[in-house]
Amino acid sequence: MEEKTKNKKQQFTAWVNDFTDDLMSWAYHKTSSKETAEDLVQETFLSAYNAFDNFKNESAPKTWLFSILNHKIIDFYRKKSKSLSIADNKQEDEANNRVNDLFDEKDNWKNPKEHSFEVEEHLLDNADFNSTLEKCMENLPEKWRMAIHSKYLTDVTVDEICKQLEVSIANYWQIIHRAKLHLKNCIDKNWK
Repeated sequence: MEEKTKNKKQQFTAWVNDFTDDLMSWAYHKTSSKETAEDLVQETFLSAYNAFDNFKNESAPKTWLFSILNHKIIDFYRKKSKSLSIADNKQEDEANNRVNDLFDEKDNWKNPKEHSFEVEEHLLDNADFNSTLEKCMENLPEKWRMAIHSKYLTDVTVDEICKQLEVSIANYWQIIHRAKLHLKNCIDKNWK
């Protein structure tokens, strides 16, 4: 029995040494937060250690660990979505009003103008643009920010995003549309 525990610890230690960097990279890619990524990877290893005896070598250890991590990431966004407070709902209402203020009664732009970013070929290589975009993203309501992040920066399906945010598909597309309008307006005001 003692030998089995020793082998388990040795094997698990090897996994931690071999896969931590890859798991951290993936978790950071999915959450854009080093602290959150560290927490999720730690939870992944803790869950894997507790379930180590159930691992049957039917898949590679790395595959098994990534599967656990992906579930942890989904749970993280699910919990984050549920924790949206009344303040977030107020922020969302204010953002909706700001978006509505961009259009006249016929749904045309109130202040149409040529946007310098429409002709920029490599916007994401522009540090000023990235800084402005990041600040504009921070000003989005939490649910909007999560929707935009999930849609454009992860490989999560629309159905999965809707489950995480606990919204219908129609509501999801409305959130995406309004968030993009809000980002466009914010970038117009704050970039260059």
